[in-house]
Amino acid sequence: MANNNTPNEQSLTKKVWNLATTLSGQGIGFTDYITQLTYLLFLKMDAENVEMFGEESAIPEGYQWHDLIELDGYELVSQYEQTLKILSEQDNLIGTIYTKAQNKIDKPVYLKKVVTMINEEQWLIMDGDVKGAIYESILEKNGQDKKSGAGQYFTPRPLISAMVDCIKPQIGETVCDPACGTGGFLLAAYDYMKDQSPDLSKQEFLNNN
Repeated sequence: MANNNTPNEQSLTKKVWNLATTLSGQGIGFTDYITQLTYLLFLKMDAENVEMFGEESAIPEGYQWHDLIELDGYELVSQYEQTLKILSEQDNLIGTIYTKAQNKIDKPVYLKKVVTMINEEQWLIMDGDVKGAIYESILEKNGQDKKSGAGQYFTPRPLISAMVDCIKPQIGETVCDPACGTGGFLLAAYDYMKDQSPDLSKQEFLNNN
């Protein structure tokens, strides 16, 4: 199966991965890193949605992305922790997303590094495969950490590719990934079926599976 990684995807994945390694050296595990990325990325994409599409922010005033990015030091940590607290108390989807959210990056310099990295990219318009590849790269690194025990939850890409090559999914068939995490099996199946019909859109594939 072809490697669809673009240079930009590879560069961004490496950047996120390198920061994960740096934080790991400071006692911040990969699972905690993924969790904090999720919280911060949601804030960043909410801000992008407002800026690019004129939508109303889903985040309460005073706790949005722009309230974080200008801060440094313990002011940044304090604002971030207060943001997580306020969002976890919302009686809507936001409250569900941030349920029991806690800051795991309590050293200001490293929290600032994560915020700055996220702020340098436009995530909302980024292809979903790029974000998925980044997420998988951190999960893979986490899976290699024997202390985390996360290896049991991660299926290596070569194994996924081998299984899809053996099954040979065909257009018109239904693909099921009952333990879907990052959607790796579904994406691999799509790539395999894409070669059968260049006109097969990813959205059409996902709608039928």
